[in-house]
This record gives sequence, structure tokens and C-alpha cells, in this order.
Amino acid sequence: MPLLSLRPGAATAAAILRELFGHIREPFTFQLWDGSEVEIGSGPPAFAVVFKSPEAFGQLMRDPSPGNFAEAFVSSAIDIDGDLFSAMTVANAIEAIDISTGRKLRLLWMCRARG
Repeated sequence: MPLLSLRPGAATAAAILRELFGHIREPFTFQLWDGSEVEIGSGPPAFAVVFKSPEAFGQLMRDPSPGNFAEAFVSSAIDIDGDLFSAMTVANAIEAIDISTGRKLRLLWMCRARG
């Protein structure tokens, strides 16, 4: 399966999101294309990042940088519902994430799963 067509199932996507972003303290939610939610941080979520499709998720997981999230938002591949100022705080935390090549390859391999 080529990288451009990564289409993980919602359960796999949730596991990837928890692994990549679970350490972020600011409370927010990822909402997946099937309506399921992945809560990050503790407390009431200030906003939700809404993935509109598994393709949008796969594309962002290839490089989960703030710039790629911004591009996905502008192209309507994702939405941000709620407090945009809180979302910008989380974007700063995302920018500090350092993903090793090995970890990135493992996460991409997980994206191939349909579960």
C-alpha cells in the first residue's frame, strides 16, 4: 500500500493519537471520522481537532507538525471546534515533539492497520 493511501481504522488511529500526544497536558479532544473521540490531557477539553477522513489522518501522521495541521485546517481536511487560542498552545507543544525515525516508521506501519 503506498504511503499516500494510508487509511487506518478508528481504533488504530486512536492508539496512534494516544501514543503521540498523550503526554500533552492541555485538555483537548481528537474526534475521528466515525464520531469516536480521543481525549488528551486532564480536565474539560477546550477544543476538538476533527478528522474528516482516514486519509486526512494518514497524511497528517506522516508528518504531525503544526504546519501540516495548519495546512489540513485551511484545506478543510480537519476542523478545529472550540477555543482556537487553546489550540495554538497545543500547537506549540506539538512543535516540541521529537519523533525518531524508528518510531515514525512504526507509527506509519500502524497506520496501515484497518482496526
